[in-house]
Amino acid sequence: MKKLKAVCALSLAGLLLFSLSGCGGEKKEPVKAGTQKLTVYWGALEDFMAADVAAFEKETGIKVTAVRMSSGETLKRLQAEKNAPKASVWFGGPADGQIQAKADGLLEKYVSPNAAKIPDRFKDPDGFWTGVYVGYLGFASNGKLLKEKNLEPPKSWNDLLKPEYRGQIVMPNPKTSGTGYTLLASMFQLRGEEDALEYMKKLDKQIKTYQRSGSAPAKLAGQGECMIGISFLHDAIKFRESGMKDLILTSPSEGTGYEVGAVSLIKGGPDQEAAKMFIDWCLTAKAQEIGQTVGSYQFLTHPDAKPPKQADELKGTPLIKYNFLWSGKHRDEVVNKWEKAIDK
Repeated sequence: MKKLKAVCALSLAGLLLFSLSGCGGEKKEPVKAGTQKLTVYWGALEDFMAADVAAFEKETGIKVTAVRMSSGETLKRLQAEKNAPKASVWFGGPADGQIQAKADGLLEKYVSPNAAKIPDRFKDPDGFWTGVYVGYLGFASNGKLLKEKNLEPPKSWNDLLKPEYRGQIVMPNPKTSGTGYTLLASMFQLRGEEDALEYMKKLDKQIKTYQRSGSAPAKLAGQGECMIGISFLHDAIKFRESGMKDLILTSPSEGTGYEVGAVSLIKGGPDQEAAKMFIDWCLTAKAQEIGQTVGSYQFLTHPDAKPPKQADELKGTPLIKYNFLWSGKHRDEVVNKWEKAIDK
């Protein structure tokens, strides 16, 4: 299997600590600044993390430490810390990871009063996690590189197997990245196990590098380091708006998988009161609208939240009937089969 190549700083070195004061929530007594604290494991982009943490601290006076990690990294950390959790909230990244964490006994049931407005399709029926945003998987291609080779951007999963794309595709690693696992689980659900593994073996021969982070492939495509990156499309929009004007977004005609970025309570974690306040806050329309102010252009789960206009171009993307429950329960099994297949 190809050697993983990380393109961004190790997330565990990226601790963000903010300490602003403010007032308490509507139904709680004001919290005295500095009297409560909270540690969050964060699966979305870092600037989204910084904006969310700062806004929550300002509103509540609770001091927050947020650690940016991919879904696979978060799962490993929670498993290692099971007997003495260091964090109390898991925010973001595809819900598949949190479904596995629930099955592993790593999450605590918490039904926020604010979850009532979130549609049932975006939350765990048993109350262990609740969706905050939705993102679609697709292709981010570098238009300049395509033009140089007189090529068109891929418009189907099968297009990725064209010989002219060989060595020009970057994708996230399913073992570390929730985005990468969404791709792998989508293939299993779209094609069936046998055909999916055969497809992934063929795709492996096309891959330039596997990335630890789900957003990295789109970024590398925008920088001209590869022709095609497989990522969530809202990340590609962010990079294009930041100046990577050569990015072209396409989605597979056969249908694509998607994520529900969720928030959950870590079992046995410290500062449970503050953790529940954070979850309550994340499920408000006001809080969900913060991401778009820093370039996170996912669709939102709260019906009263105003979605980012930048996401309009993604409307109508053909989606598969992605089974989150199956994906979460079979995560280790599916990843192990993929690793074995591409090593043959």
